[in-house]
Amino acid sequence: MQNVKKIQDVVYSGGLKLDLYVPDKSTSTFLYFHGGGLESGDKSDSKVFADYLTKRGITVASANYRMYPQAVYPEFIEDAAAAAAWVKDNADSFGCGKKLFVGGSSAGGYLSMMLCFAPEFLTQNGMKAGDVAGYVFDAGQPTVHFNVLRERGLDPRRIVVDKAAPLYHAGIARDYPPMLIIVSDDDIACRYQQTEVLKATLENFGFKDFETIVSHGKHCDYVMKTDVEGQSVFARMIAPFILKHT
Repeated sequence: MQNVKKIQDVVYSGGLKLDLYVPDKSTSTFLYFHGGGLESGDKSDSKVFADYLTKRGITVASANYRMYPQAVYPEFIEDAAAAAAWVKDNADSFGCGKKLFVGGSSAGGYLSMMLCFAPEFLTQNGMKAGDVAGYVFDAGQPTVHFNVLRERGLDPRRIVVDKAAPLYHAGIARDYPPMLIIVSDDDIACRYQQTEVLKATLENFGFKDFETIVSHGKHCDYVMKTDVEGQSVFARMIAPFILKHT
């Protein structure tokens, strides 16, 4: 049985905060970014799945980041990179597992993809791409995020691939950490299809170290759900991947 320390509102950059759920025998750390279209949501979302992960020796770090309307591109990505660097640099002092996994849902999935495929955000914070042991992309948008399009005055339904899109950068690096890609077959319009393009792009560049889970529900509805046993649906999705690569 794991004893868990819950440490809330730790400042990681400026006034931005994260929460830590640290088991006494932690082997790895999962840094999570919440969803909400880059304009809503909160780090407290992780409460639903933290218990399941910590019981398996996985520390959970859940970070807030700047959002619209206060933020503009790429400030939320810069915040995500700063959070990753803080967790890496402070893992020992808080008893977190040293193997760092980064992921998020929806908008948080987009942020995680940008850290993976555009590693300059990490290097600007003193990190190397290899400092991350694996990524969890949960229904993230691999094209330019719809609210980044809205910031530009464009129709948010458009499909745009430029430097603000994870897909734009995919294939530039020689290799990537392992990835878990989650999407629903009844997701946001075009999200499933865009995810398929990301997968095909990775395969086209010879990268095959990724796993895919296709959910049969609405966009990210599993993140806040528990199953008939009272266990987090999302945590059960991601725990095997993290443990496999720890």
